[in-house]
Amino acid sequence: MSSELIKARSKIASIKGYLKQEKLYPAIVSLHEAIGIIVRTPLIKHEKDEFSRSLQNALDLLNSDAGFRKMCPMVLAYAEGEEKTLLGTLKELLDDLQDSAVSEARQMLQALEDTKRQQLARGEQLLGQGKVKDAKFIFNKLVLQFPDDTDLKYEIAELFLRHERNREALQWLTEALKDFPESAHLYNRVAMVLRKMGEFEMSEKYYMKAVRLSHEDAGLFFNIGRLYIDWERWEKVDEMATRALEINPGFAEARKMRAFATKKLKKAEGQG
Repeated sequence: MSSELIKARSKIASIKGYLKQEKLYPAIVSLHEAIGIIVRTPLIKHEKDEFSRSLQNALDLLNSDAGFRKMCPMVLAYAEGEEKTLLGTLKELLDDLQDSAVSEARQMLQALEDTKRQQLARGEQLLGQGKVKDAKFIFNKLVLQFPDDTDLKYEIAELFLRHERNREALQWLTEALKDFPESAHLYNRVAMVLRKMGEFEMSEKYYMKAVRLSHEDAGLFFNIGRLYIDWERWEKVDEMATRALEINPGFAEARKMRAFATKKLKKAEGQG
């Protein structure tokens, strides 16, 4: 017997073990692959007889398996010489199983996403009611369930920002940055929170990190200009507004910012 036929025999023999372990898909794959070998390999009479018996036994195992009956209402039939027909039937079954598995995976992912949305909404409701400790409990539990979800940490930070809980927002943005340290957007958000907290020097440092990662973002330079307005560093305000306009000449707010800075600088010169 050739090595290919020995492989086919081994695959048929493995079917019983797969079914005992409730591994229906590998069992059908093994049968499909075994029949594929049989179809493309010339057989002498005793080999035909042996594989005919083996295939019938394998089909009997499948047809009597509870998992298979649930998935496939039809009984798989086989007669010697009809291996190609059986091969096609098994291919259709495998395609159906794969589609079903993909569909189940999608449904599971959607269910997880729905759970996440519900818990975020519940946490925000608690924040609105002033029940910060309860909201934190929900958010911490949610992150334990989705530990690698950077966007989730960002969303939690945004909820705290919406309710003016800057320190908590900063904590979650920092956690998100640990996961994604190359995100200019996250550095920008951290810097914005630090500005709101009056931590101007630290805010500037985070903005500069954002600029190194994204130096063609007009909105980023505008945000830095807002920091310098709070800091009353008018030359810097003018510089940032100018850089924003160099990138986006139609940026109306940046133009207003530069005009405001010019007015402040002239006033300072007049007082000097």
